[in-house]
Amino acid sequence: MKFFGEGFFIKAWLYISVIIVLTVTSYIIFHIFISGWSSLSLEFLLASPAGMPLGTEGGILPAIMGTLALGAVSITVASFLGVATATYQFLFCRTLWIKSGIRIVIQCIAGIPSIVLGLFGYTFFVVSLDMGYSLLAGGLTLAIMIFPVVAVNTEKALAETNQNQILSSYALGISKAYTFFGIILPQTKKDIISGILLAVVFAMGATAPIMLTAAVLSASAPTSLSKPVMALPYHLYILASQRLSVDHAYGTALVLLLILLSVYALVATIYTGKSSDNL
Repeated sequence: MKFFGEGFFIKAWLYISVIIVLTVTSYIIFHIFISGWSSLSLEFLLASPAGMPLGTEGGILPAIMGTLALGAVSITVASFLGVATATYQFLFCRTLWIKSGIRIVIQCIAGIPSIVLGLFGYTFFVVSLDMGYSLLAGGLTLAIMIFPVVAVNTEKALAETNQNQILSSYALGISKAYTFFGIILPQTKKDIISGILLAVVFAMGATAPIMLTAAVLSASAPTSLSKPVMALPYHLYILASQRLSVDHAYGTALVLLLILLSVYALVATIYTGKSSDNL
């Protein structure tokens, strides 16, 4: 009877869940690698889209550069706002209803569908602020989307700080600003950076927000915040939905996947370094 006790079923449930997730994820990655590997070449990576319809020939360099530029703009804005919000909640906010209100706002933003955020970005940034389809409009829309990810991860990292050191710092009359930069930030910077990198992965893989604010069928490599850009997710969407080129679609998906996996590998490296520091 002990063999089939409560612990057995819980462990079985956990192991089966992990096996299912790993199997499905591995199959998706393996399928994209097998289907897209034949499309990878220097021309594909370094050339612009060509052919008629556009994208059936040539490469995806402008889309790669546009995706990286959108990620850079969005994570710059989202990091500034997210880290500041989490720091205010952790160090300066002592009113419960204000803190609860901030958390409700963060949760509401996190729950908004990406297409709705895209419509907001189009209405507010593209039309009301007259930014037009541009790198800046798309980056700001993505920043709103990933802001909750940065804020929640940063707040969690700050909450795990050694509270005794913080209280000792206050007892010695040290300011909150110096406590944050001298004591808290050195302990949490790896967790904060990891959260930021995970957020930028989320941004670079999004399609709906940029298709209404920044992404176009054809554009050169981004040189200005006020101009539209190509992006890998949108380019993949066009190739797949219009069935222009299955080979190029899989090649584009593989390049996007490799970029995202590279960022995940960097996050894993950071966490490995953190674990080594704690030993």
